[in-house]
Amino acid sequence: MAPQRAVQLSLKKPTYAVCVVGVETYVDVHSDVPKGAETFGVSGSPGVEVFVIYDPARVTVPTGKTRWPLDANVDVTVSVDAASKDLHDLKVKVSYFGRQEAGTLGHSVLYLTAVDVSLDVDTGRTGKVKRNHDDKKTWRWGPEGYGAVLLVNCDRDSVVSAGPDLTNSQLATLDDLQDMSPMVLSCDGPDSLFDSHKLVLNVPFPDARRVGVFCARGGTSLEDYKQVLGPQRLSYEVERQPGERKISFFVEGLAFPDVDFLGLVSLSVSLVDTGTLPEVPLFTDTVAFRVAPWIMTPNTQPPLELYACSVVDSHGSNKKFLEDMSDLALKANCKLIVCPQIENRNDRWIQDEMEFGYTEAPHKAFPVVFDSPRNRGLKHFPYKRILGPDFGYVTREILFAGASSLDSFGNLDVSPPVTVGGKEYPLGRILIGSSFPKSGGRRMAKVVRDFLQAQQVQAPVELYSDWLSVGHVDEFLSFVPTSDQKGFRLLLASPIACLKLFQQKKEEGYGEAAQFDGLRHQVNRSINEMLADSRLRRDSLYAQKCIDWNREVLKRELGLTEQDIVDIPQLFFLKGSHAEAFFPDMVNMVVLGKHLGIPKPFGPIINGRCCLEEKVRSLLEPLGLRCIFIDDYLSYHELLGEIHCGTNVRRRPFSFKWWHMVP
Repeated sequence: MAPQRAVQLSLKKPTYAVCVVGVETYVDVHSDVPKGAETFGVSGSPGVEVFVIYDPARVTVPTGKTRWPLDANVDVTVSVDAASKDLHDLKVKVSYFGRQEAGTLGHSVLYLTAVDVSLDVDTGRTGKVKRNHDDKKTWRWGPEGYGAVLLVNCDRDSVVSAGPDLTNSQLATLDDLQDMSPMVLSCDGPDSLFDSHKLVLNVPFPDARRVGVFCARGGTSLEDYKQVLGPQRLSYEVERQPGERKISFFVEGLAFPDVDFLGLVSLSVSLVDTGTLPEVPLFTDTVAFRVAPWIMTPNTQPPLELYACSVVDSHGSNKKFLEDMSDLALKANCKLIVCPQIENRNDRWIQDEMEFGYTEAPHKAFPVVFDSPRNRGLKHFPYKRILGPDFGYVTREILFAGASSLDSFGNLDVSPPVTVGGKEYPLGRILIGSSFPKSGGRRMAKVVRDFLQAQQVQAPVELYSDWLSVGHVDEFLSFVPTSDQKGFRLLLASPIACLKLFQQKKEEGYGEAAQFDGLRHQVNRSINEMLADSRLRRDSLYAQKCIDWNREVLKRELGLTEQDIVDIPQLFFLKGSHAEAFFPDMVNMVVLGKHLGIPKPFGPIINGRCCLEEKVRSLLEPLGLRCIFIDDYLSYHELLGEIHCGTNVRRRPFSFKWWHMVP
């Protein structure tokens, strides 16, 4: 270990110094030397370990190692392994000798007081603090990595709190401590030493607004915990009590990683000599934390809660839709949560308003809702109704501009875990819709893209979704879990597959079977009419080209093959320069485990069955999935959305620990 401090000796009087357990102290044996001295010997009292450091290429080791040459290439350090019981109870003696075998020419005596000072955190990521003398100042990714983790304290554990816990400089409930990472300060030594020395806890200025530290003083009331470091306080003189050997702290994160914050913060403690002016730090111990990222969960994770909105429009209420969602949730053993109209202000697009994810440290994990900047009728729902005990909240607002449709979170998805060219993405990759490269069209707001990129663990991929009227990726893709070795399939909307299916049915003699049969508010279109509609074909083939461009990006960026992709029949038509679904968009489904809530396409009825539904069943049910077709035509499809847009699902977190990966 590198020397932390140098002590200069004197022949005329004893030298007194403080040393820290486990830290080598450099002893200067060269500055004050008797005239004629050519060698020296050094010894320490019990509890002191003496090291003679030399360059073997330049120094000949003396016989018996008792008398070392006074050579510039020979140095002495000492170390102690336990705190002193009393002041100056440890001793180091240096004796100087001349050329002859006569007695010593002089002595220097060093009296040491050993103090045990160490700042420790959960560097081993076990959920508990263990004493660690290794490198605590750095943080390393991977299964062999080390370094402590901080949770952003973004939940609200007390019902009386106005906002997330991270906004409070005082504890509102002791439950909040469970969201914080423990930190322990060891400070053993003679009590009288601390009459002339103090311990000071510090946070660097750039980190102060991203971390808060509470000191625990041994009681069980809220008053026994006070914030000692944070945005308004960069240092804290530790209030050590006589005989106190360990002081506990609790550390909270105040901000997720972002474009201006890599996620690393540090804290340090210094032993300061107050008997000098200016005061001199004798020793500093530093620990590093990484703030846990926000992590999205893909459709392949088991569902926990299904969210939907109760609304009323010109067609009446969506009561039937909610009943269907209740039945679906029951099949999937999933809880249904309905946001009432008074809270959603008739905004049914709950998928667009928010995205569920989670954050995790070795000692705890909890869900976190990411509130989109769209700010429509559901604007206050995530903050007012979802933020709560062990349920966090985060948002990003767009400054100086309004949100576009692409800023809604129907335009945000995440793949299952994938391996791409040998590189593993054990938490999947985030997918966001954007404009065609270099086209200058609509993009998701930079503030949101930057936030997603900064989390590091789900490297985002930008897709081309601006060709759609609404412009969301969930209009042309979805992931479903499967029971085979691959574990999932990517579903892509496919106009070619739909045209091919209709052509096949025409050749089988079913050309007069009609799309939208049974819908009162929609004109029927026979298979023959749709196939003969040159505009519908042209528009759908244009959509196919856009989807095919995304298909190649998805294959490349997710390491997929054609066998991993399932083409779901779908037609599109252009309205202006952007595309809309011709019939309910079946990939815009809600996935609850093996149960799929799919928009009912109202396809041509052949032999008493919808041929589009039958085709989708034939594609997905052999994979262990159950297709449940739900009528969302009037309540959702006519408003340019489907079941996925009108629902949201909180899912079980990954079992894989994000700190084990290498970004």
